Amino acid sequence: MLGVVIELKSDLHRCLQQAREVVVGKLCGLGEYDVRRPLTTTGTNLLGLVKHLTGCEAGYFGEVFGRPFDEKLPWLQQEDDPVVDMWATSAESRSEIVERYHRVCAHADATIAALDLTAVGAAAWPSGPVTLHRVLVHMTAETHRHAGHADIVRELVDGAAGMRAGVPNLPERDAGWWHQHRHRVEQAARRAAEGG
Repeated sequence: MLGVVIELKSDLHRCLQQAREVVVGKLCGLGEYDVRRPLTTTGTNLLGLVKHLTGCEAGYFGEVFGRPFDEKLPWLQQEDDPVVDMWATSAESRSEIVERYHRVCAHADATIAALDLTAVGAAAWPSGPVTLHRVLVHMTAETHRHAGHADIVRELVDGAAGMRAGVPNLPERDAGWWHQHRHRVEQAARRAAEGG
């Protein structure tokens, strides 16, 4: 049974690490404007997703288990902007945000390695006691959710699609094929809206 629990922990951790790589990988090859550019009505942008996940990992794998991350996250001191963690100011450098994310992830990895899945911490949300297992599942889901946002935002920025460099996770087709595919999908949507 212990082997199954260890395997479960390592599987969950590996899934979290894969999602982290995807989110950071979506920044590759883009300039400052494009990593910060808001492409939804709520301002979703690539660098903001990394900044947001930094706070999530620091909180869930740090504060919750009494293992606080040793750096202050400066944006948490700003109470006037409820979504301050979802975008980068012009004064915040990309390297500063990404490097802090890597440090937070290393801190989270140390917490995951040090504790059993049954270790209990105290979370503000969801309120009350939580196990490392629950936090690991939650953060894996949260990071994959934002990796999906990053997929869409990156495709809107420059058309780049797929999981990450070297792992496209999409059929290998040329731009013309994808254009025709999009047209087929658009036509199907229009016909359905018109009643068939």
